Amino acid sequence: MSKQYVTEASADTWIEARALRTFCADVFVDAGLPADAAATVADNLVVADLRGVHSHGVTRMEIYTERLRRGLFNPHPRITIDRTGAAACTIDGDNGMGAVVGTAAIGEAIEMAAATGLGAVTVRHSNHFGTTAYYIAKAVARGMFAFVCSNAPPTMAVWGGREPLFGTNPLGYGMPTGRYPAIVADLATSIVARGKILLAAQRGEMIPPGWALDPEGAPTTDPHAALIGAVLPFGEYKGSAFAMLVELLAGRLSGANSLQEVPDFYRDLKRVSNFGHFFLCLDVARFMDMDRFRARVDDMITTLKASKRAAGHAEVLMPGEIETRLQDERLRSGIPLTAEIVRLLETLAARHGVAFPAVSHRPLAAAEAVP
Repeated sequence: MSKQYVTEASADTWIEARALRTFCADVFVDAGLPADAAATVADNLVVADLRGVHSHGVTRMEIYTERLRRGLFNPHPRITIDRTGAAACTIDGDNGMGAVVGTAAIGEAIEMAAATGLGAVTVRHSNHFGTTAYYIAKAVARGMFAFVCSNAPPTMAVWGGREPLFGTNPLGYGMPTGRYPAIVADLATSIVARGKILLAAQRGEMIPPGWALDPEGAPTTDPHAALIGAVLPFGEYKGSAFAMLVELLAGRLSGANSLQEVPDFYRDLKRVSNFGHFFLCLDVARFMDMDRFRARVDDMITTLKASKRAAGHAEVLMPGEIETRLQDERLRSGIPLTAEIVRLLETLAARHGVAFPAVSHRPLAAAEAVP
């Protein structure tokens, strides 16, 4: 195994985002999804790659199509939406694709918040739904605060334990701004997203100390030992408390599977997942004039960015700012993909009879500049 610690993907191929989205959608259609659902799931994955969250991007195409092939996703779910109050809703996703169910859920939360000022939605019988930022952005674009979370298969130990009981249980929030990019925080409650450990194992790289425990409860830098051991929560007991919050809202309150009930998404190819999610939206204009609020948030960001720098920091960054910059850049230059991911996608192209999109071996803006 390489003695290099895992880093972001070192790309040698760039693909235009729209072409990659179309390719992924075409593969999903051949795998059995209706065109509209295929477009939603493809968009969800490509947005993750645009934002630099490669662990939740098109690398997931293989497991998504495999679970479709095995009947572990319902390609034609009858999503049941039950408005239990003016601002409360429960959704049964009927084992649909997580991005499809999640998109329906954030839509309900936004609609209720527009009508009443607040919308809260619990979801059961769903699946892996990608990044929380995907849904948060939809609410922020409507001038709303959003909070989104999901439970996941047990891979993380409760603080003080060594047994994987919690999922990495991602959560995120977002808030509209004025002249600055929207605030969008998207994080796992583990010290690192488990997808990054998966990528390290695929690349033969080590992981940093402090990320995970091996099956015996000892700290490890071996990603393979980490994958059969347990990931650690961020901030020790504090991250563990947030993982419990997600489990309470997305798992217990929704009626979805929880803790050990959630099967391993990659290794258990016999049981459906029954993930749970939670969505909350607040209409900012119900609390303050929108222009005044945006100005107040901008003033706060200006103050934070003007603060004295700590050693090793060139600037103060807001939640989601790096990802927004990457997305803007990659919409121009294309999405960088590693050779491993390109081979995976080429295999899927051949398997599903879908033409693989044109690629470049340099960023597209640079490639277009060459005569």
